[in-house]
Amino acid sequence: MRRERAEETRRAVLGAAHDLFSSHGFAATTVTDVARGAGVSLDTVYTSVGRKPELMLAVVDMALGGAEEPVPAEERAYVKAIRAATSAEDKIAVYADALGRLMPRTAPLLTALHEAARSDQACARTSQHLEERRAANMRLFAADLRSTGRLRDDLDDDAVADIVWTTNAVDYYTRLRSRGWSARQYAVHLRDLWTRVLLG
Repeated sequence: MRRERAEETRRAVLGAAHDLFSSHGFAATTVTDVARGAGVSLDTVYTSVGRKPELMLAVVDMALGGAEEPVPAEERAYVKAIRAATSAEDKIAVYADALGRLMPRTAPLLTALHEAARSDQACARTSQHLEERRAANMRLFAADLRSTGRLRDDLDDDAVADIVWTTNAVDYYTRLRSRGWSARQYAVHLRDLWTRVLLG
């Protein structure tokens, strides 16, 4: 019973943090705001999730996993679907489609974090950690594509990872959105781009 209550409290904290970070931005949201939004004490926020950087990391992983709790990359449904796909074209399609669904949820969070990182060292460290983690995941995606035998011979895995990492960045997405592109158009664009540029 106590464990269930603790999990329910943690979900309430993460839900409040997600809503506040998305609507007010990272810098403008205080941990006190999150506690108030979740209906818990400040100490409860710290013990159930952590400080603001830990809250942001947890909220991003929650959004990426499409769940009420943070989901590790290897356990996310779309990552499992990518690995289960047998052809490079299908792996690319699954990932591009997933980004079309995920970006509308994660872009506001990541944009708020990037803006706060300009003046806050803790935010800058959190933002850098997310970028490095994303780059490492792109190398795993590149290796997965390589296993199909369809990647261009003149591109090594690092080059493939860098191309994907650049074009699935939040800045790339938000620039296209500012030109009137929909999330679906973005996904179709990634699928076409990666297929043309990466495959032999």
